[in-house]
Amino acid sequence: MGLMRVNEHPDDDKPIIVVEGLVNKFGEHAVHDGLDLTVRRGEILGVVGGSGTGKSVLMRSIIGLQRPNAGRIDVLGRCITESDLEQGIGVRRRWGILFQGGALFSTLTVGENVEVPIKKYYPDLDPEFRAEIARYKVMLTGLPEDAVQKFPSELSGGMKKRAGLARALALDPELLFLDEPTAGLDPIGAAKFDRLTRELKETLGLTVFLITHDLDTLYEICDRVAVIAEQKIIAVGTIPELIATGHPWIEEYFNGPRGRSARATHLQGEGEA
Repeated sequence: MGLMRVNEHPDDDKPIIVVEGLVNKFGEHAVHDGLDLTVRRGEILGVVGGSGTGKSVLMRSIIGLQRPNAGRIDVLGRCITESDLEQGIGVRRRWGILFQGGALFSTLTVGENVEVPIKKYYPDLDPEFRAEIARYKVMLTGLPEDAVQKFPSELSGGMKKRAGLARALALDPELLFLDEPTAGLDPIGAAKFDRLTRELKETLGLTVFLITHDLDTLYEICDRVAVIAEQKIIAVGTIPELIATGHPWIEEYFNGPRGRSARATHLQGEGEA
């Protein structure tokens, strides 16, 4: 159950996101300088980089919350950098966003939180139907039905993440942005969220832009990984392709103790499958 996707133009051959020559500066400090990135339709793309490399700034630029100093960003066939908010409304309802921590409104129940974007874009929708959509989205993320009536303060960390995900899925998006979705979760909770992300991607036909530092997540669900360093995307590919580049940061990241542990766990899982 949900809302029909708006202005959908399925074309598997065209990238869903294209970033060209992106420049983001804060004062004299350049976070990005000539950053390029292409995201393919239907993939889960992981984005990694050291602290301060601008992973979240990149996402905010793509969704229009950060106006870059230079460059072009096309999302779902629309140039975001040349559109004002009103012109971009049509494309903005075609993506969903899960910010760190869920970013739920504390004074609203889970169901009311999920209804927020529905009210914004479909203000004339029957309230009972809107509430039913919200209930369905909550259950879609694996939360129990009674979670609809709970407030964020009554939820565990993992449940808050799922509630935030339910809100991100409220408008039946084609494109899903996840910012550190497993941060703060225990290993079991993180693994469950990873499986949920993959299942939703396959079931709903989503493209997922995923910022993470979780090596297990990168190995388990990402089709490709983009690495931000030196104010640019220095490499994009599968993890074996990235390691083969021989770049020092990539080498340290994926071949360090945690990287070796994540790879061993992934290979063990493949052997048991």
